[in-house]
Amino acid sequence: MIRPERFWPWWRRILTGLILLALALSVYLSWLHLADGSGIGCGGGSGCEQVLNSRWSTIAGMVPVSGLAAGAYLAMLVASLAIGPASATPVRRLAWGAMLVLAGAAAGSAVWFTILQKWVIGAFCPYCMTAHLTGLLLAALVIRRAPRLVIGPRAAIGLPLAGLVLAGGLAACQIVVVPPPVYLAGQSQEGLPAVDAHVGPTVGSPDAPHVVTLLFDYTCPHCQRMHFLLNEVVRRYGGALAFALRPAPLDRQCNPYITRDVKEFKDSCELVKVGLAVWVANRGAFGVFENWMFSFESGDFWRPRKLDAAKAKAIELVGQGEFEAAWADPWIGRYLESSIEVYGRTIQSGHGGVPKLVFGPRWVIPQPYSVDDLMWILRDSLAVPGS
Repeated sequence: MIRPERFWPWWRRILTGLILLALALSVYLSWLHLADGSGIGCGGGSGCEQVLNSRWSTIAGMVPVSGLAAGAYLAMLVASLAIGPASATPVRRLAWGAMLVLAGAAAGSAVWFTILQKWVIGAFCPYCMTAHLTGLLLAALVIRRAPRLVIGPRAAIGLPLAGLVLAGGLAACQIVVVPPPVYLAGQSQEGLPAVDAHVGPTVGSPDAPHVVTLLFDYTCPHCQRMHFLLNEVVRRYGGALAFALRPAPLDRQCNPYITRDVKEFKDSCELVKVGLAVWVANRGAFGVFENWMFSFESGDFWRPRKLDAAKAKAIELVGQGEFEAAWADPWIGRYLESSIEVYGRTIQSGHGGVPKLVFGPRWVIPQPYSVDDLMWILRDSLAVPGS
């Protein structure tokens, strides 16, 4: 009697389990993208949402990378059924060859997307990282168990390298092909609170005929990148446009629309209160404080300012007594509450990310890479009258 362990030894069972896990995760992430939904633990303000909403989650803003991963793992699953001794030698050779190429691609992609999350996006998606770790384990297992006598020693090295080249091609494509600058857009089905540009901080004149509300958070990397585009956009509009700055901290300590605590947004409620206190104490100093909050403290990667440092900078700009008096002003709480209300009324399918631009009933979560991109968003997505 032929023992089943001969055809399905322990390592094939582990291999199949890892493939099924990676496939399930990739299908789930693809479904979230296509259904425009919010996954468990991926609500507003989470690192998961930042990763899945970033330009790096797709190719050219159209094809989700998780969909490519699902196809690759499905192909690996099919190939894995033909690598056992029950298959003819030519079939086994072809199956192992496909497995080695796909294993190299999975390993290379895992490294690429981990680098992006760590050093580019600045946030981690648990589903994505689990899939990447699974891909690395799969690659190690496939390369370790591939029979050299069946596929040949050169192929055992060359085929995984070919997979790495494919992963490199994916990375190059993502770098070169820039997706559209709008991640998500919509229209509020209920009336939004009226925004009076004269009662809060603005970029541009509060008397401008067109005022766009900007929801932001001082701990948000996308907000930081967009901040330094605003003044040039106002200049190009010739003073006919202003941005009303409305803080929407991604911290459930003050934002009831955030469903879970996220380490990256810790203290974001207090940070926006510091900024508003600066505006109350000395409106002329607010722009200096904003630029400082969004500037690089050191190195090549922006990190949010610490609460103690922000308070120290505020006191430096407006004075100790003036800051303390402004900090106690109840206007800060009222303004923050009304800003968060705008945030809550523009959530769609669980997407409550920032920065968010609102003009009339229209809103958009932008991802501009240049001033021209932001101008296009204002004109085409929000229908702000011409520049």
